[in-house]
Amino acid sequence: MRVATTDQGAAKGWYWGPWNSNLDISVGFANTGVDEPHLHRKMTEIYLMARGTTEMRVETETVLLSEGQVIAIEPGEAHTFLSSSPDHFHFVIHAPGLEGDAARADKVAVPRSRLGL
Repeated sequence: MRVATTDQGAAKGWYWGPWNSNLDISVGFANTGVDEPHLHRKMTEIYLMARGTTEMRVETETVLLSEGQVIAIEPGEAHTFLSSSPDHFHFVIHAPGLEGDAARADKVAVPRSRLGL
């Protein structure tokens, strides 16, 4: 069994994955969406909105997500968060969960222009 607690004032919370458990996925949460345009080569990111709203950009499409919605970002799809409400809270699942050099190599920064920003 594993229990994690975090500072609710932190932008990102706990994360579990292959670097600290036997999970083949990684899972975590955040209190805000981070504006950092990127894509993943192999990993799918699934964001589950638990509270509040957020505006994301996926390629050239702006998506508004609210409590109870989920979005799956496929490998190769450039994305970033544009804004988050003050009460924003989302869970995130990365599949497959990658660690160390594999995780760093999977995440590729993209120019804002690719997202039409």
